[in-house]
Amino acid sequence: MMLAFEFTGWWVSALKVLIAAIVVPTCAAIAVYLFLFKLISFMQSRLGPMEAGPHGTAQLLAEVAKWLQKEDIIPDAADKKLFKLPPFIILGTTFLMFVVIPAGPTAVVSSLPAGIFYVLAVSSISVIGVLIAGWASSNKYALMGGIRAAGQLIAYELPMVLAVLGVVIQAGTLNLQEIVYQQSGGEIFGWSGIGNPYILTQLVGFLIFMVAVQAELGQTPFDMPVAESEVVGGYLVEYTGIRFLVFFLSEFAGAVGFSAIAATLFLGGWNLPDSWGISRGLMHFIGPIVILTKAMALTGVIFWVRFSMPRLREDQLQKFAWKFLIPASLLNIAVTAVLKVVL
Repeated sequence: MMLAFEFTGWWVSALKVLIAAIVVPTCAAIAVYLFLFKLISFMQSRLGPMEAGPHGTAQLLAEVAKWLQKEDIIPDAADKKLFKLPPFIILGTTFLMFVVIPAGPTAVVSSLPAGIFYVLAVSSISVIGVLIAGWASSNKYALMGGIRAAGQLIAYELPMVLAVLGVVIQAGTLNLQEIVYQQSGGEIFGWSGIGNPYILTQLVGFLIFMVAVQAELGQTPFDMPVAESEVVGGYLVEYTGIRFLVFFLSEFAGAVGFSAIAATLFLGGWNLPDSWGISRGLMHFIGPIVILTKAMALTGVIFWVRFSMPRLREDQLQKFAWKFLIPASLLNIAVTAVLKVVL
């Protein structure tokens, strides 16, 4: 009994990690089916894949099986050891993001005191994988795409961090779980009917964050690193089979992860307003559904923009970050800080 008691914490942690390992690819699969297969089809007045399974629900399984059967080709001139690493570096950073995203009162792998700092830190590691992929491929288009991606990620990480600072100042904490509780227990002009979701007071920060996420993911209109008309496929051009599939999975899992972060910071996360009187025990079951719904809604916005807007030029992308988003985010921080002191 003593041994069982001592190892209880390890079993709980292992169970949380296992659930997260299942949830991440599942969320990515849902996003692929809903938005890549069906949303774009609806926008273009067509049905999308319909043959594999009812209404095409098994199309993703068919796609995965197809990519698994493809040959894993490594170019002769590539640095073979480094060439194999980037897909798993980028996928690993995506999994690490989900470690601190709360989905209920206790449904979080690790509730870190500086959770949002951790998220921003691990999400920036992906730029290393992109640079390695571009250089190790020994392909000029891959190298050009890698350099473009690195410049883009560096430029848009700063406004993302600054957009989050407004929420941190208002909440007074870096812990994502505490930020959720601050919103659910807050009031707006003395009215607690919907709590105090920070999107109402941090609308500018929310918009900047979502734009930065669009750029971090390399989604249109910020898809210069893989622009097929200019650099063929960017840093992905030499990847085939399972490695390309991992890159693809990372893209959609990252979109869901960033959307869950945005939902936690600006939309109240997994919790519902305290004034609704829902018990904490019931939120253990409702919470995951709430955060998944919010995250998928924001993921839908990301891909709606992707399928709706034309690609920017490289100079336009950099100017937009440095001359507009960063000044706007600094102004938002200043206003938030003043109001925090005054009110």
